[in-house]
Amino acid sequence: MKDLKEFEISFVGLKEGIHHFEYIIEKEFFDFFEYEEFYNSNVKINLSFLKKATMFELEFSILGWVEVACDVTNELFQLPIKNTMDLIVKFGDEYNDENEELLIIPHTDYKLNVAQFIYETIVLSVPLKKIHPGVADGTLKSEVLEKLKEFEIKEEVEKQTPDENINETIDPRWNKLKDILIDKNKSNGTS
Repeated sequence: MKDLKEFEISFVGLKEGIHHFEYIIEKEFFDFFEYEEFYNSNVKINLSFLKKATMFELEFSILGWVEVACDVTNELFQLPIKNTMDLIVKFGDEYNDENEELLIIPHTDYKLNVAQFIYETIVLSVPLKKIHPGVADGTLKSEVLEKLKEFEIKEEVEKQTPDENINETIDPRWNKLKDILIDKNKSNGTS
């Protein structure tokens, strides 16, 4: 997989119509791009390649998982990913990939390497915040989670009679600020 030749589609020999390609993406694929966020992966790519006389329509369907570190506990887990991406390829005078949904390739090209598009689609399928499913449902046992619980802010709330509002324990620094306000009101002649 050194030069990712297996992701090259030689479209000159293809007949007009729909063609299907399948790829299995594992860790080595991301090593080529020097992407180190994934510790492992198993992602299946189904590529539908529609060849027309003057253009191509590509639809990438992605389904699988990537192993990432949880942003809360740093525990590794398999994050399921699922996504699709559409790409239109047209011919022009020179290569242009400024538009993310439209690729222009030179008239002289006879093959298209889809590795970069697969890479981008997988990476963009991962949410910004990666949380281990065990954190959300409380099943994960981890030293990091225990430490976080230990340092969790605990609010003390005591209920008084039903007619009165809930009285919360107030940080003493705020009481000092109230004293300043009371002193200011006394000096102005108001209470």
